[in-house]
Amino acid sequence: MPQSPEQVFKDLQKNQYAPVYFLQGEEPFFIDKIADYIEQHALPEDQKSFNQVVMYGKDVDVNTVITNARSFPMMAERQVIIVREAQEIQDFNTQMAQQLLEKYINNPLPSTILVFCYKYKVVGKGLTAVLEKFSVLVTTKKLYDNHLPGWIIQYVAERGFHMEDKAVQMLADFVGNNLERLSNEIEKVLINFKGKTEEQFVITPEIVQKYVGISKEYNVFELQKALAVGDVVKANYIVNYFDANPKANPIIPVIAALFTFFSKLLLVHNSTDKTERGLAALLKIKPFFVKEYQIAAKNFPLKKVIQNIHFLREADLRAKGVNNGSSTEGQILKELVFKLMH
Repeated sequence: MPQSPEQVFKDLQKNQYAPVYFLQGEEPFFIDKIADYIEQHALPEDQKSFNQVVMYGKDVDVNTVITNARSFPMMAERQVIIVREAQEIQDFNTQMAQQLLEKYINNPLPSTILVFCYKYKVVGKGLTAVLEKFSVLVTTKKLYDNHLPGWIIQYVAERGFHMEDKAVQMLADFVGNNLERLSNEIEKVLINFKGKTEEQFVITPEIVQKYVGISKEYNVFELQKALAVGDVVKANYIVNYFDANPKANPIIPVIAALFTFFSKLLLVHNSTDKTERGLAALLKIKPFFVKEYQIAAKNFPLKKVIQNIHFLREADLRAKGVNNGSSTEGQILKELVFKLMH
């Protein structure tokens, strides 16, 4: 049956395993996390060498997977078969392979835990219907940007720590909705504070800057602030720094953060409730950040906001090589900031 990643984890942590898991969709983080948990916990260590097999889609066909799944465990209660990168199984979409899969899923071997990691796409309706009925089906989706702060807060809380609102937003804006990278950056912070107790440790913006590698003065948040208040000089200092340090400040995440900022400004202009509380609820941000948007809304009339969103889309295409000519990332960003502010 279709389940959320959260529900699957609750069941796994109770040692409740199903015969077939089919993990699919756009967000690989949840797919890998579930598969990793099963790989690490479904069998005791002394049983894994004989009863746990990890395959990769490019190396196997469906028949090989099903043949392994139909075998019996050796001197153990169960075996685990994990198919990583299952979307790369070459014969997966053939009629014969689909029939093999459906036949097995309808009547799986109870002593086998079979896990498919089918990333970045979903299977067709016919197989989906079978999976929904006879397996644990998880379909993952990319998180929207406005859901990232909540995800970060929950991820950190699960590890017993607290993150200040500004630090949360900073991390969300800097990394974006790549959950694998986001979780890695959070772990990078936490690993440096293993000696601290849960009560002692609160993640501040300064800690994020130090361990995630965000420059204190020259980062996309400071660029956003400079744009909001119309500080042309500071904005130019920042983009020149980005140009001199392109590896640390790739253009695509910068454009994405600014696009989110101006998209929210569009909402501010169209809102009937322009109180701090109303705008915080509309923009799904903490009231602490509302003032910046209120100032920016005064400096960027509605017509200019719409124009800037067009400029950002144009810059995004150029950064990805469309109608780029021979412009460098630094040149594209400098031109963009000039257009945004004039």
